Amino acid sequence: MIRRTYILFFILISAFTGLAQVSSSSSVMEIKGTVKGMENFEPISGVDISTSSGRYARTNALGEFKIQASIGDVLIVESPEFETVRHRIKSDEDIDVRVQGYNPYAVDQKEKKESARSTMNHERFLDSANFYKKKDLEKSIDFIAKSISQLGNRGNKRELSSALTTLGDIYLFHQQYDLAITNFKDALSNRPSVKTSLLLGKAYLQNGEFKNAEETLVPLLDTRNMIPYQRIELYEALGDVYKALSNLEKSLDFYQEGLEIAQKNQISPKVIDLNSKIADAYADENRIIEAEGFYNNSLNLSKQVAPERLIEENEKVADFYSDKNRYDDEIRLRKKSLNELQQLPQSVASKQNMGPPNSDSITSQRINYKIANAYIAQDKLDEAIPYLERSIVEADSEDDLVVQKDATRKLSEVYRYKGDFTKALESYQNYVAVVDSLYVRKEQEISRAARFNREIANKQNRISSLEQQQELSQSKYNLAVAEQQLTRAATKKQEWIIYSLAIGIVLMTLTTFLYYRSNRQQKLANNLLALKSLRTQMNPHFIFNALNSVNTYIAKSDERSANRFLSEFSVLMRSVLENSEEDFIPLSKELELLELYVKLEHSRFSDKFDYELDIDKNIDIEAFEIPPMLLQPYIENAIWHGLRYREEKGFLKIAIAQTEKDMLEIQIMDNGIGRKKSAALKTSNQKKQKSKGMGNIKKRIEILNDMYKNKVDVSISDLYDDETGTKVSLKLKKD
Repeated sequence: MIRRTYILFFILISAFTGLAQVSSSSSVMEIKGTVKGMENFEPISGVDISTSSGRYARTNALGEFKIQASIGDVLIVESPEFETVRHRIKSDEDIDVRVQGYNPYAVDQKEKKESARSTMNHERFLDSANFYKKKDLEKSIDFIAKSISQLGNRGNKRELSSALTTLGDIYLFHQQYDLAITNFKDALSNRPSVKTSLLLGKAYLQNGEFKNAEETLVPLLDTRNMIPYQRIELYEALGDVYKALSNLEKSLDFYQEGLEIAQKNQISPKVIDLNSKIADAYADENRIIEAEGFYNNSLNLSKQVAPERLIEENEKVADFYSDKNRYDDEIRLRKKSLNELQQLPQSVASKQNMGPPNSDSITSQRINYKIANAYIAQDKLDEAIPYLERSIVEADSEDDLVVQKDATRKLSEVYRYKGDFTKALESYQNYVAVVDSLYVRKEQEISRAARFNREIANKQNRISSLEQQQELSQSKYNLAVAEQQLTRAATKKQEWIIYSLAIGIVLMTLTTFLYYRSNRQQKLANNLLALKSLRTQMNPHFIFNALNSVNTYIAKSDERSANRFLSEFSVLMRSVLENSEEDFIPLSKELELLELYVKLEHSRFSDKFDYELDIDKNIDIEAFEIPPMLLQPYIENAIWHGLRYREEKGFLKIAIAQTEKDMLEIQIMDNGIGRKKSAALKTSNQKKQKSKGMGNIKKRIEILNDMYKNKVDVSISDLYDDETGTKVSLKLKKD
């Protein structure tokens, strides 16, 4: 709870916040729409439609709805039969909600029409019952009975629950609390809902069963996805319950929770209600400053809404001032109420008193009587007399015998206090006459009430009988449906066996195909992994040989040549690394790399060989692709193991010719010492390294040919008959 030192500050902040929220509320308009299935356009009745600002409606039998909303509000469409739909309102255009996956009852066309007609009549009778709720209790109950009779053997529990909830709400309005509680319980037994539970809690509260109200309302605190207006009503009702149980601390907590939500969602009537109820709670604790602050909030907020609401709040605060003996403030507010009441149109003023009898309804005669009492409490008898006389005249014209009786008796007492016994006697005689009339009326009312209660009991018994018949019919219908389902199940079982055999054959075929495809994919993955592994083995080997060349320059202290070599080597390595992840690259790129590599090797062994790159000008080398670094190991072998060991300067030739339309032949020829003599000169370690390098090349070619249909073919032979020189012939197919 807020500390006392901050209470006044909190009251001021609440007042300003409330005023800002009420004044910022946007204009309200009527939104029309429908809710239907997306696939079949079937209207969906009984769908709960609400807005984020707290307004509520339901769809009728045609799936239609009307609701008050503002631009920017979120429209919430809820039903147990489909997922909740949310839509932000951007204009006053009609809204058509299409619910995906909605499955209506599987009935034939005739039954469907009859069911739709019955549902339409059911909803229509419920609408009529709500229309007569405040005007004619008997008519309203008759319409409820008609709505239940329309359900027949097809009425589901949701529709029955809706009818019983409406009946309970009617009884609640007319203060028939026991009957209201009974019907709310029956509604909940058919279909639990937040709305019905809230109404049941309110009925317990009005009937003085505060513990039952608490047990009904507290579980609703854990309910998710409750619309803001219902959440506010829940907190307000719990605040009322705990106030009645004299637990004012809990009562204030719930009122404050409800007020926060009402302010957040700009629900002005509830903001006013809760400010007023918080003030009442503080007044009960005799915390006058806090109570007066919240009463001022409710008064200021009431000025922003309908005038009749301002009158209601004025009278409530005036009663507070009366309890605290602040009669001048009380008189000032009641006179304001009189002025406001006189300015109201007659139709609006009559609505103020519509509903069941109320001992403290707001009427002009009652306000005049209370003003007179305030003057009498201050011994201002002369000021009190005109208000008492006015109250008597108005009560007589409105046939309000209760106020007329009280005002006449009070006027007699005032004259007696003033010593005017003639007028006191005259007023007292008028008082006796009014009391006699009131007794006669009370006897008539008691007689009518007894007859009315008998009629209500008969109607309630009829409704209970209809409810039982409907439940019995529903049970019979469910049994018939169950029998049909068993028959369908037997038929479906036979169909299932046939379909299972067919599906089994399809699955076997599919499994075989997937197994074959999986093997192919696995083989491809293995090949790609092997290629990557071989490439990672080749690149370090090439780098090692190149760095040996750099090392040679450094050993000779030829810094310029070493720098030039390293610069060209870095260009070569960049290109090699860029292409290292590719299976094939354009032949033109491979030739650029080879030319750069041969140039590097020639700069080191310029005294050992010359070279020539001979490319047929008629060849479109851009049209051919080759695995990267495939030719380099053969050129490296030609230089390092053939030409390097010649006593005289040798020659390296790389020739490219097109043998067929889709095939090139690349020849690498050197006049070195030959393969046989080179092998004799090698150490055992060199032999191992060469064997490993050539083995990698051979494996790469095998894998690539397996993946790409024999695209590469390599053959190695001696260039001359005396086994000197070497010729490598590589044939490359175009895709």
